[in-house]
Amino acid sequence: MAEPQLDAVGAGNPSAPTVFFLSDSTGITAETLGNTLLTQFPSRHLERRTIPFITTVEQAHEVVAVIDRLADSGPRPIVFSTAVGPDIRSVLARSRGHFFDLFGAHIGQLEGALGSSASGQPGQAHGVGDAVRYQSRMAAVEYAIEHDDGQSLRALERAELILIAPSRCGKTPTTMYLALQHGILAANFPLVEEDFDTLSLPKPLLPFSHKCFGLTSQPVRLSQIRQERRPGSNYASLTQCTYELRNAEDMYRANRVPYVNSASMSVEEISATVLQRMQLHH
Repeated sequence: MAEPQLDAVGAGNPSAPTVFFLSDSTGITAETLGNTLLTQFPSRHLERRTIPFITTVEQAHEVVAVIDRLADSGPRPIVFSTAVGPDIRSVLARSRGHFFDLFGAHIGQLEGALGSSASGQPGQAHGVGDAVRYQSRMAAVEYAIEHDDGQSLRALERAELILIAPSRCGKTPTTMYLALQHGILAANFPLVEEDFDTLSLPKPLLPFSHKCFGLTSQPVRLSQIRQERRPGSNYASLTQCTYELRNAEDMYRANRVPYVNSASMSVEEISATVLQRMQLHH
C-alpha cells in the first residue's frame, strides 16, 4: 500500500490557506467533491494538497500534526476528508483545520434510508459496477484514441458523438473524459483552413451531421494557448484565431450543429453540456 506523502506541505504562498484532500484510498473523490465546493469561491487563492492512502491511525496522527503546524503558523487550513474507517476519521477530525467530513456527514442518513449498516471498508468506490460496464468504457477509450484529431475515419458510423472545432479548443480532453467517465463512443475532428472556404461541414462528416457537436473559444484565450505550442506563428496570431472561430461558428449555425464556448469551462462542464444537449446517456 502506498504511503501518504507529507513532504513539502505548505511550501507555497504562506498567506494562502492550504486546502487538504484526505483519503484512505486514492483521494480522487475528496478532490472532486472538495473542488466542486471551492468553485463557488473563485476569487480566493488557495494552496491545494492531496494526501491519499491514510490507512493507519499512526498515519492519521502524522497528517494531523502537519495540519496543526500550519494552523499555528498561518491561515487555518481547510480539510476535506472522505476517510471511511471510523478510527481514522476520528483522528483526522481532531485537527485544528476547518474539517469537512464528506463521508460521515451523510452516511448515517443513508444507513437509515437503506435499512442497513455501512461496510466501513475503504476503496469501495473503485470496482463498482460490472465487468460489462468496465469493458464498454475501455472500448470507448480505445475508440477515442483511434479517432483523435481526425486520425481515423474508420467506423465513424459507430460514433455516438463527433466533436468538431478549430485546433486547441478542447476536443481531445473532452472526448477522452466522455469515454472514460461515461463510456461514450466519441470521435473528434479538427477544422482546418480549407474547411472555412465554404459553410459546409467537412465532407467526411456530412453523413453524420446529426452526431456533430461544435466547440468554440475566445480569440484571446485561443491565441494564448496556441502561443505556448507555436510561439510567434501565424497559427497562434490573434487575427488567425479570430478568423477561425468566427468561421467555425458560422459553420455550426449553417448546419444546425449545437456548440458551446469552452474558453472558461472545465472539461467536466463541457462534457455535461454535451451530454445534456445531445441527449446521450449510458
